[in-house]
Amino acid sequence: MTPNQVTAARVAAAFAAVALFTFAGRALAADLAAVLLTIAAIALDGVDGYLARTRNMATPLGAQLDILGDRVVENLFFTFFAASGLVSLWVPVLFFVRGTLTDFLRGLAARSGRSAFGKNSMLETWWGRSLVASRASRAAYAILKCAYFSFLGLLLPLPHVPNHWLSAATRHWLSAAGHTLVAATVILCVVRAIPVIWEGRVYLSAPGKASSRVAVEVAR
Repeated sequence: MTPNQVTAARVAAAFAAVALFTFAGRALAADLAAVLLTIAAIALDGVDGYLARTRNMATPLGAQLDILGDRVVENLFFTFFAASGLVSLWVPVLFFVRGTLTDFLRGLAARSGRSAFGKNSMLETWWGRSLVASRASRAAYAILKCAYFSFLGLLLPLPHVPNHWLSAATRHWLSAAGHTLVAATVILCVVRAIPVIWEGRVYLSAPGKASSRVAVEVAR
């Protein structure tokens, strides 16, 4: 299996998960299956990159498809949970704007020969690479999204659970935990976007000037 096929598989898993989540109020088994597919959709994000590195199959197109897969999966889940009333409408709006802006800057950087990640990354500062491109940062973000999507998915059938099964206090605790996961995911999303926006601003100038400035920074 190629890295691009893995990317396609995780996007398909995300769509299948959301489709099953829509039946969560009627079938607990569908909800649990959707959670497993959600975990698979997030976990496979690391598999395509691993295959690209270990099998020497990394390509500029594959890197862009990886980012595109991330956006499709994220936006799909955020939109679904907003439509379900579990999160504010402003949460998916924030992620849409953040993703569009960072991908736009990465696209400009690509025109100057710089990539989003890797040795030729557009991120020059150590703190930028640490917050965005490090394995620890990417793993933490993936785990947080996985917990966020899975937990909210488990909350979907909550209104259909009889009151004698779950007390009001337990329902309140579960809801508060969900809001905490949402807030943590939003904060980390914004923090990881800051280096891309800050260092990507140089590519908003004329292409020639941006390329020259990048060349000087690399020489340093």
